[in-house]
Formats: sequence, C-alpha cells, structure tokens
Amino acid sequence: MTDFFKGLKPVKFEGPTSANPLAYRFYNKDELVMGKRMEDHIRPAIAYWHTFAWEGGDPFGGRTFDRPWYDKGLEGAKIKADVAFELFDLLDAPFFCFHDADVAPEGATLKESNKNLRTITDIFAKKMQSSRTRLLWGTANLFSNRRYMAGAATNPDPYVFAYAAGQVKEMLEITHELGGSNYVLWGGREGYETLLNTRIKQEQDQAARFLSLVIEHAKKIGFKGQLLIEPKPQEPTKHQYDYDVATVYGFLKTYGLEKDVKVNIEVGHAFLAGHSFEHELAVAGGLGILGSVDANRNDLQSGWDTDQFPNNPGEMALAFYQILKAGGLGKGGFNFDAKVRRQSIEPADLLYGHVGGLDVLARGLKAAAAMIEDGTFDKAQDVRYAGWNEKGAAAMLKGERTLAEIAQWVEADNINPEPRSGQQEYLENLVNRFV
Repeated sequence: MTDFFKGLKPVKFEGPTSANPLAYRFYNKDELVMGKRMEDHIRPAIAYWHTFAWEGGDPFGGRTFDRPWYDKGLEGAKIKADVAFELFDLLDAPFFCFHDADVAPEGATLKESNKNLRTITDIFAKKMQSSRTRLLWGTANLFSNRRYMAGAATNPDPYVFAYAAGQVKEMLEITHELGGSNYVLWGGREGYETLLNTRIKQEQDQAARFLSLVIEHAKKIGFKGQLLIEPKPQEPTKHQYDYDVATVYGFLKTYGLEKDVKVNIEVGHAFLAGHSFEHELAVAGGLGILGSVDANRNDLQSGWDTDQFPNNPGEMALAFYQILKAGGLGKGGFNFDAKVRRQSIEPADLLYGHVGGLDVLARGLKAAAAMIEDGTFDKAQDVRYAGWNEKGAAAMLKGERTLAEIAQWVEADNINPEPRSGQQEYLENLVNRFV
C-alpha cells in the first residue's frame, strides 16, 4: 500500500439524500434495472492514461500534477500500478483499460519496450488475483512516438507498419492473458494533414491489411473478446479515416471485415464529427456493430476533445435508451475516457470525477429503463411509422412493387398524403419526465 490516497475511505452507495461528496448517490451496483444488475448494464472502467499518466499539461503550459511516480522510470511505473489498484479498490471499480505506453516506459527497442511492459503487466496479473477489478480492454499507443507522426498502419514507410504490428501483437497477447473482454484500435494518426503527400486508397488498403493481421492473430491465440475500432474525425490529424461510425462500417464492409470488428464510441468524438452521442449509438446498433463506449463530454465552447467527466443525466438517458434498445453492451462497457482538470491537483479530485460520472450514468440508465418500461415513448414512434404495416406499404419495402407499379398505385387510388406533426416538443417534454 502507498499513502497517495491517505485518509480517503472506500466509496459506498448512500442514496440520493446523502451529502457525502465521496459517496454514490445513484450508482448502486446491485440494484436491478430491467431485471439486470446496474453494474452489469454499465460495466464501468477506469482509464489508466487520463487517471495516472496525464500530467495536467496543455499547449500553453506543462505539468501541474505532482505524482510520486513521475520521472522514476520503471520503478515509478511500479508505484503507479500500486496506486492504480488502490483507486480501483476505493471506487469498487469492476474494470480498467490501458495503453501499453501508459503503464511502462518505452525502451530503446521494441524488445526492450516489451520487457518493460511485461514487468508491469505481470504486476497487474498478480494484483488481479486479489482484486475484483478486471480488464475491459487493452490497446497499443500508435500515435505518441515521433515514428508515428505519419501514421502507423497507414504510414508510407513499411518499417513503421511492421514496428506497429509488433507492438500490437504484444498488447493483444497481454490483453488476452489478462482476460480482457475487448481489444481497441484507435487510429489517432491514421489519416492525413494534406493530400499533397497522401495516397488515400493505398493508405486505406494498408489499414485494412493491418486490421486483417490483427483479426488473424486474435483467432490464432484464442482471444474470445471483441475487436473494436474507435471512430474520431480529426485531432491530432486534420482528417482521420475512422471519421464516424458510418465511415468505419463502410470501410469494414469494403474490405469484408464487418463481421469481425465492432466500434467503441466516444461521446467527445461523436461531437467532433458533428453528431450527438445517441446518433452514433443508434447507427452502430442498427448496423449490429455496437461494441463498447467511452464516457466523457466536450466543452461546448471549445473546438477540441476536452475529455471531461459526464455530467448531463438527460443526455445519458437518450444514450442508454439506444444502448438498451440495441440489446445492451454485452462484452463492452463504459470506459471513463475522462480526466480531471489541470487545476484539480489533489488525489481526492480523482475520486470526485469518477463518483460524479458514475452517478450520472446511473441516472441515465434508470431514466432510459423507465422510458422503455412505460412504453409511451416507443408507442409514439410506433404510431409515426404505423403506415408501413399496411399491405401496400409493406409490399414496397419488401421489393414486391416496381417504381412503375408504385406510381400506378398512387394514381389509381388517388393517394394524396397530408403532413403530420413530428411532435418534437411533446417528445422532448416526455423524455424530461423520466430524467
């Protein structure tokens, strides 16, 4: 044990009337929601990178946090691992997520980096024997090192492609050995800054080959988890090939990979793509590729990814509605891809962020479940689309009528439809009844 969280007690559920800032007011892991434990719906995870690796810097200033593992190499990484599992225990967190570069210092070679990484993940494995916290997903950092400035899988240099493949192989195997439920690929540099030096088709072919290699190796080692791509439109590159869910699906479909890979959807990334979170969830659910999600939010006044903790139960209710209607997250979960602000320098701030975020998720889940169980919201949509259940309309949708036959039907029956209200204001008010 370290003394990093000295004086802080494990967070417990105390109910909505509690004034304790380090207590769950709405997140009650064992509460049944639609016949399923709340924790099993949400499957919350702590992000290692934002929680332990981020130093509080921004483009105009450096480190603001003072952590005992900083600047201490591999020994510091061991301290960081100790502190991480102490936080997991304090929050009673069932899952965590990490990149390879989050947990261990990079070496001079891939072999040395892998050795460092194994030193720490062996510590994880030992700690997981006595901790209830499990690995939601692992991933490789293919964007921070300068070798990846022009991408990893999409790099014009084949040796960078090869190095990235070696890095992913190691992390995929570690994720499998630690019992991870998913493996995520986020292409932060898989895109371009300018088309002047870019061959889009070649780079997409490279990305597809890289992904195929990952799929093949996952099957070879017996990995039973999900493989996930995390969409994002830009930042750090000007344009990223995994722009949004629809773009990712088009890519997967083009290369015949749509049955092997799903998506990990982040709130902030959806926002940057010009979408709402629930839009991306609805698209993924409809396409059958909803895998997991990253819980956070962006500052509405900023044009970049601010990775703040979720704090809007109404927005989360609409998100959970889509998730529940899609059948839930299965092996996925809600990873808190969120960080405390750079002025939040105390250890307790790490708990405040996650406690508040989990309470918001709990409120959103319960509101969405109430909407579904009440039935009024679904009924409004059923009525709006009821015409498609009629014989003539159903024939059109099934492909049983040609364009000419449809035109003839309209003229013969003198069909002249009138517009009907979309009832948006009524539906907005209806949703607010449950939040």
